[in-house]
Amino acid sequence: MTEFRSGFVCFVGRPNTGKSTLTNALVGEKIAITSNRPQTTRHTIRGIVNRDDAQLILVDTPGLHRPRTLLGQRLNDLVRDTYSEVDVICVCVPADESIGPGDRWIVSQVRQMAPRTTILGVVTKIDRVTRDKVASQLVALSELLGPTSEVVPVSAKSGKQLDVLTDVLVGLMEPGPAFYPDGELTDEPEEVLMAEFIREAALEGVRDELPHSLAVVIEEIIPRGDPDGDHNTVTRADTDHDDAGHDQESTAGPRMIDVHALLYVERDSQKGIIIGHRGARLKEVGTVARAQIEKLLGTKVYLDLHVKVAKDWQRDPKQLGRMGF
Repeated sequence: MTEFRSGFVCFVGRPNTGKSTLTNALVGEKIAITSNRPQTTRHTIRGIVNRDDAQLILVDTPGLHRPRTLLGQRLNDLVRDTYSEVDVICVCVPADESIGPGDRWIVSQVRQMAPRTTILGVVTKIDRVTRDKVASQLVALSELLGPTSEVVPVSAKSGKQLDVLTDVLVGLMEPGPAFYPDGELTDEPEEVLMAEFIREAALEGVRDELPHSLAVVIEEIIPRGDPDGDHNTVTRADTDHDDAGHDQESTAGPRMIDVHALLYVERDSQKGIIIGHRGARLKEVGTVARAQIEKLLGTKVYLDLHVKVAKDWQRDPKQLGRMGF
């Protein structure tokens, strides 16, 4: 009988190398938000892959970068702590971009911080290029990592080679017990996931200046009372109408949960971008985020969004603490 194996895996790489998409694909459920913006991931999100013979805990971290703010420093500290705690570090490089100084810097940082940790190369987004290009990228990544590291090509989007990557990761783990009950997919609190889904929706299609400046805090989660009671009563945060985004479907039927969230930006101009003309942009954010939150909670949700300016919060220790960093 095969011994049960378990362990922790961390995906690292430059921004937009497909780390969060890969985590979601391997887990089989959306637990990490994705965006083509740098610093999309701001927390260590743990996704759990359950098999009959193994359990892998995938740790999705913020991308390691040269920090320009206190927030950036704290995110890097988070990544460094993770490197020292996992069994395997997967260095992700997309198939459609040449390996450059950023990739080499990350590999040197990984080797410096976790000299004894096993490194696995992963070429992502292989659905975007020809076989020849995939082959040349595999060779390039193999040369960067050295002869002791295996390299696996995958496509999270099409699912190609995901089973091969899982098999390789399981093979690198020591025999050990399951860390989480079978069927559990993440240990993230629902509140954190809700805030992340709202931030992901707000990041879609915005200008370059905004992603770093946006933070989301869940203020209140209020379950409605009796499912057969008055569904038309809506509890509202006491805020001006011009910065409130409400998104509500028919309130009849299953019980509902009211979710009140604050979106923080650093400048008034950014507030305008998020809200949009006559609140249209914020309403759209609410519609997209609510669908994700309802799927997460398995119930109807009334989502109440407000945008506030917290000047230079990324550089302010007190404000960072309030926002959970």
